[in-house]
Amino acid sequence: MYALALATDYDGTLAENGIVSDATRAALERLKETGRKLIMVTGRELADLESVFPELGMFDKVVAENGALVYTPASKKERILAPAPPAEFVDRLMMRKISPLSIGRSVVATREPNETIVLEAIKELGLELEIIFNKGAVMVLPSGVNKATGLAAALEDLELSAHNVIGIGDAENDHAFLRAVGFGVAVANALPKVRETADHVTNGARGAGVRELIEGLISHDAALLDTARQRIEIGADGSGAMMHLSPRGGSVLLAGTSGIGKSTLATALTERFVEQGFQFCVLDPEGDYEELEDVLVVGDAKSPPSSREIFDLLSKPSNNVAVNMLGIKTEERPNAFAKLLPELAALRARTGRPHWLIIDEAHHVLPHARDGTSFALPNSLSATILITVHPDLVSRDVLAGVDTVLALGSEADKVVESFCAAIGEDVPEGVVPPPENKVLYWNRSTTDPARPIAVERPRQERKRHIRKYAEGDLGDNSFYFRGADGTLNLQAQNLMMFLHIAEGIDDRTWEHHLRAGDYSAWFRNQVKDEGLAEEAAIIEDDESLDPHRSRAAIAEAIHRRYTAPAD
Repeated sequence: MYALALATDYDGTLAENGIVSDATRAALERLKETGRKLIMVTGRELADLESVFPELGMFDKVVAENGALVYTPASKKERILAPAPPAEFVDRLMMRKISPLSIGRSVVATREPNETIVLEAIKELGLELEIIFNKGAVMVLPSGVNKATGLAAALEDLELSAHNVIGIGDAENDHAFLRAVGFGVAVANALPKVRETADHVTNGARGAGVRELIEGLISHDAALLDTARQRIEIGADGSGAMMHLSPRGGSVLLAGTSGIGKSTLATALTERFVEQGFQFCVLDPEGDYEELEDVLVVGDAKSPPSSREIFDLLSKPSNNVAVNMLGIKTEERPNAFAKLLPELAALRARTGRPHWLIIDEAHHVLPHARDGTSFALPNSLSATILITVHPDLVSRDVLAGVDTVLALGSEADKVVESFCAAIGEDVPEGVVPPPENKVLYWNRSTTDPARPIAVERPRQERKRHIRKYAEGDLGDNSFYFRGADGTLNLQAQNLMMFLHIAEGIDDRTWEHHLRAGDYSAWFRNQVKDEGLAEEAAIIEDDESLDPHRSRAAIAEAIHRRYTAPAD
């Protein structure tokens, strides 16, 4: 499920003349049976609500007093979110003999046309209070308190994101919370302005409209939530049409040759997630995302990530998490990921979050060789971005769930060909490499052809993440000291291990690799540090340096670039 909760107003929405019909109560029960949460969001005071609606216990949370109070029926606990009304203000209204007049924990309520007297009292006393209208009702609350803020507090208790909530209402005071949820609905009897701003208007009025929405939610779930608020815009095609990704769709394959900009595009996508309030989690085998903005990192080159810490952080919808797997040996990462994925799937099933998963080096952690194992759960990989150089090496089960392909570089057509061959489908017609600085976009769920799109670069500068090269496990990209005769097989899985082995090997082995240019080639092609490679090449070409001095020179260059204190 993607839509995990229904937030509903009471008067004029759930209830007619203060009463909820048997049919509407039955519909609410059906919705609860699906495992979804029910949240009431009302301007009424709690005691008043309980007197007219004894079945309040079917709701998981009640936001009362127009956002000033959150009540949990199961525990009967109340949480006051706003201060009590100022005594001098209440006294002034009583002195003016306003009627009707109700004083709640935080709200002061009356009816039109008493708003003129209320406003005069606020001005005379210099108070920071707001007047909120609700179809003739006049409510006074501290500035900034409304149904949206109250709902946010209730969702925090439930560990839910507003993106996964459908809201329904009818009056002026419902505007704020209907704009805050993932899908805002107005019943047919709603005020014209509410109907105009809602994402959808029901055919039925009041309870009938709520029942109509519940039936649609049970039948269609996320299909109801196909709105601009749920989409991530990624770029425009030649006609100016905007292409987008949706968290309710399948997974996304982001592929291309090494160094072509896959991580840069992924970074730009994370910025869109943050802007729109989507939670994301990055599975980062090589430590490339540890300095990403708006993200909390678990694990490093020396310490494997803790599952408990990952899920403690993800329990808060505003936290984004990068799982740095450098501390796990390369060959053990698929198993580690296979253990982590079911927990992520369970969290998503319960809370709808994280809304997006980003799996870098997908061919390492989801390899083709593991097809059919427990991690290959199509439903758990919805809204997942798979980043890889080798689509053909990714699990076929996982590739089958790909909805959108983003292919980069001059060989983008070969990426699509490789993907189609892996899943046993014909390559679509007209697939050609995109122009420079564009990305090939192909949405498999439509009949539209693959097309080049222009994508914006990320706001944040991509930084070089040196720790993985200094201390991590580079796996297949390790350096091997083999010697002139090939009798050795000493693996240096990172730069620090390279220096350690270099100090202990014999001069003949050191010079063999030095004169062959092996060190600069490794720095350039596997460590991907052109500057270090150029320094090493100069040392390799300088025949006046003996083994001791050449060792020292290369060691100095590595220490200067990788172990010097940060600026």
